[in-house]
Amino acid sequence: MSALRLFLITFLALLAVACSKVSMENYARLKTGQSYDEVVAILGNPTRCDEVLGVRSCLWGDDNRGIKVGFVGSAALTMSAVNLK
Repeated sequence: MSALRLFLITFLALLAVACSKVSMENYARLKTGQSYDEVVAILGNPTRCDEVLGVRSCLWGDDNRGIKVGFVGSAALTMSAVNLK
C-alpha cells in the first residue's frame, strides 16, 4: 500500500470520527420517552438495531465507544453510554 493511500485512509477515518454525533453532549440530550425518530434526529442513523419481542435495542458507534438506546413500543426506555468524553 502506498504511503499516500495509507495517509488518505487514515485521514478519512479520523474525519469520520471527528464528525460523529456520538458524544456526551448528544447523549445528555436523550430523554426517556423520546421516539425513535427523535433519537435519530439527535444521533443520526444507528450502527445497528436488534429487535426481540417488541423491544428494539439500537447502537450508535460500536461496543468500545458508543450509545445504546432500548425502545419499548415507540418510546426510548433505557440509555447507556460507553467511553464518551
